[in-house]
Amino acid sequence: MSSRITRIRRATARDAKRLTALVRTSRAYEGPYAPMVAGYRVGPDYIETHRVFVAVGPDDRVLGFYALVLDPPELDLMFVADSAQGLGIGRLLVAHMLGEARGAGAADVRVVAHPPAEGFYLSVGGERTGTEPANPPAVMWDRPEFTIPVN
Repeated sequence: MSSRITRIRRATARDAKRLTALVRTSRAYEGPYAPMVAGYRVGPDYIETHRVFVAVGPDDRVLGFYALVLDPPELDLMFVADSAQGLGIGRLLVAHMLGEARGAGAADVRVVAHPPAEGFYLSVGGERTGTEPANPPAVMWDRPEFTIPVN
């Protein structure tokens, strides 16, 4: 885990532009995946109505974020800034997310992952449960589905 992280905090409406930029510029969505995030927006309304948490560095730079939906429990979004890849930010966010889910009484959390992230979700305890089929035009490819136990 990186010492550059000072905390994970609840996102606020003021974070919307930074979170949107993080999604739209993610190298994980280059090439054939680019259309999925091209017009994506993490708006203030989304932040206010969902459990969105941000990992920030000492300079308040956004290093990553996630959004958890509780009914039913599902990881809706998780992104780590390109400049923070490989520093343990994703693992930190997953651990925090599982704590939030546990606190809300969930037994596990469903994750429908970006295909290149499959190895990551397996490495944090995800159990492959199936495949979410493509849903054109929004999603043009099948995605792996996981369950991560909260315990």
